[in-house]
Amino acid sequence: MTDAVPLRALALVCSLKPSPAPSSSELMARQVLEELAKHGVTGDVVRVVDHDVKPGVEVDMGDRDEWPAIREQMMAADILIVSTPTWVGHMSSVAQRVLERLDGELSETDETGRPLVAGKVAVAAVVGNEDGAHKIIADLFQGLDDIGFTIPSQGGTYWNDQAMGGTDYLDLEETPEAVASTTATLAENAAHLARILKASPYPGS
Repeated sequence: MTDAVPLRALALVCSLKPSPAPSSSELMARQVLEELAKHGVTGDVVRVVDHDVKPGVEVDMGDRDEWPAIREQMMAADILIVSTPTWVGHMSSVAQRVLERLDGELSETDETGRPLVAGKVAVAAVVGNEDGAHKIIADLFQGLDDIGFTIPSQGGTYWNDQAMGGTDYLDLEETPEAVASTTATLAENAAHLARILKASPYPGS
């Protein structure tokens, strides 16, 4: 597989802050997209809280639900990035809602019975000035895998402040080397896996 095969990515930023407020989660999502761009992947960012995403587990909850428009962008992408802050040790409520809405994909299958999202790659990015990133990534990966996404090797990147700290990721003067390296590996592996799955889809049931 080569970088010549074009790919698309969609980053769902699950900050609690609506635009245009600065967001550490958006900063990290854009850093993931920058690394993906080195491997021939173009992408877009959606800050989910800017949209009226209704609660529920269907692909369209009606009543001017704005999830279907976000879903349309996701279905056009090969790679999904879920970027979330850490709140009291957990993913944000916005990220949890994204997982709940993605649950609707279990009912959306092709003629062979495969979920429509089968063959798409999903990665996670987590920021926070408290502990919890490993647990959040584990929860995201379990849900995304159940729904039908494929998780690449080392598909999570994160930054946590020191214990009892109060610094935000976007306040750092530069990206820590360990974070930059992890994000670069995530992007390389995600692009590699997405190209493999695009060329050789999962078999139908």
